[in-house]
Amino acid sequence: MPTTSFVSLVLSLFLILVTVSSAKRYEPNWASLDTRPLPAWYDESKIGIFLHWGVFSVPSYISEWFWWEWKGTKSPRAVTFMLENYKPDFTYPDFAPDFKAEFYDPNRWADIFNASGAKYVVLVAKHHEGFTNWPSKYSWNWNAMDVGPNRDLVGDLANAIRKKTDIHFGIYHSLFEWFNPLYLQDAANKYTTQDFVKSKTMPELHELVTKYEPEVVWSDGDWMVNDTYWNSTNFLAWLFNDSPVKDTVVVNDRWGSNTNCKHGSFFNCHDKFVPGQLFKHKWENCMSIDQGSWGFRRDASLSSIYSMDELISLLVRTVSLGGNLLVNVGPTSYGEIAPIYEERLRQMGEWLNINGEAIYATKPWAFQNDTVNPDVWYTSKKTSNGTVVYAILLKWLKGNVLELGTPIVSRQSSITLLGYSGSPFTFTGQATHGVQINVPTISFYNMPCQWGWVFKLENLVNQ
Repeated sequence: MPTTSFVSLVLSLFLILVTVSSAKRYEPNWASLDTRPLPAWYDESKIGIFLHWGVFSVPSYISEWFWWEWKGTKSPRAVTFMLENYKPDFTYPDFAPDFKAEFYDPNRWADIFNASGAKYVVLVAKHHEGFTNWPSKYSWNWNAMDVGPNRDLVGDLANAIRKKTDIHFGIYHSLFEWFNPLYLQDAANKYTTQDFVKSKTMPELHELVTKYEPEVVWSDGDWMVNDTYWNSTNFLAWLFNDSPVKDTVVVNDRWGSNTNCKHGSFFNCHDKFVPGQLFKHKWENCMSIDQGSWGFRRDASLSSIYSMDELISLLVRTVSLGGNLLVNVGPTSYGEIAPIYEERLRQMGEWLNINGEAIYATKPWAFQNDTVNPDVWYTSKKTSNGTVVYAILLKWLKGNVLELGTPIVSRQSSITLLGYSGSPFTFTGQATHGVQINVPTISFYNMPCQWGWVFKLENLVNQ
């Protein structure tokens, strides 16, 4: 007779085999891929950091599209800049040796991102210029190991983040390259050939995923032609079925000119996207602290930089409407995150240390924006005692009464201010809906934060 331990072992192996065989397989078509559930970590995270870094960080002028401005559209400002500052035979690849990243300390970056309160980071592994920030086998002599930094920028940051934080690591990858001859030939053939996709795009994506195991694959550069040319659905089926991150990875919606705002774990729809109302599908607002560029600009003015009032307001509105905020900074060519961007990220983290309860793992409430006070936005969270509603006030009240139009209160309701040590506030319910909250005068030194104040509403009638 077999021993009890042997029987248990056989049963365990059987259950594993049953689980593996019964796991859903996704087919390489949108009807199947769109049925994949969104991994919970992404919706709960709410905030990510975007990093645009590459050879374009050397000229650090106009934007990360500098090469296209210079040689593509031949914009006067780019052409003039090059004529006045560089020798006549200078080429864009000549910038690469100066992309040295000599002060790049991924551990310091990880500390900044951790202090910011962000829960995921998306690093540009390759932008439209084609330069890979990792030692890609498919980008000979146009990658960060062969020229410039002479190191694996992607791997170094992935390792630092995983070692020092609980932040999820992700990568951005451009499907196309402005001046790659293989891509230009495919385009000239009206995309009836796929030489660029087969020899460059897809091998790079598989290389990135298998080598670095990113939990976000943020695609871009898709807009010229539909997903069939890019072989997008075949890649995503592999990503969701067989890749090392198949259970946790999320992707955006930029996989072809026909997929935008239609297919993907989450939708970007367009840069800086904020819908006017609650959106049915999970979405993300990717924006940049420098409103004029995603990459670092040496000539950026303070007026183009988001203030903390503006940044907190955007974060609150985004989360209230069900989205995530992906906050971009452009590091310098020498590997530093400029002090103004570091300050913004650390200030965001200070705010979240007090008010993160109203942001992380929340859900949109029945109302997103208050009906009486347009400066109040709502989030909610289910607890063992019912649903808690957070009313986030973006402009501090002028008097001592905060009037809200949507919450319905009772004697059992409770209203407090996150980060404030005083007693719960008294309030007066209106006849059918709404509440007037009596807020005592709070000294500057006792205010919980400088921007965005969160009133926690418990035991509402309409929770």
